[in-house]
Amino acid sequence: MSEEMIGFAAVVLVCSIPMAAIYAFYRVRKLKSEERLAAIAKGLNVPFEPELPHLQRSRRSGILLVCGGLGYSLTFALISLLERSALIPAAFGIIPVAIGIGYFIDATLVRRELRPSG
Repeated sequence: MSEEMIGFAAVVLVCSIPMAAIYAFYRVRKLKSEERLAAIAKGLNVPFEPELPHLQRSRRSGILLVCGGLGYSLTFALISLLERSALIPAAFGIIPVAIGIGYFIDATLVRRELRPSG
């Protein structure tokens, strides 16, 4: 396979995978909406799932990002025991950890705002 074909395949994959994910998300939401409308049309009582409050979304995002970033860094740190140059990508785990810490700070500030002042 020529180098141009490899580059073309990489560009196609980088562009098509997010597009496929967006389309799948759209289809799932559309199917859920159609299912609810059909149930309502039949007269069934459809419980609506309440959206998570901002505080809980921030806390959940913070937990996921911090754990994901630490896991990513730990994986490459362990690989670096065999291959010394693997410490360079391990440093990129700091990015999601920092974003996760930002979400924790946001959750703390929102909690302070919601707390009644006395």
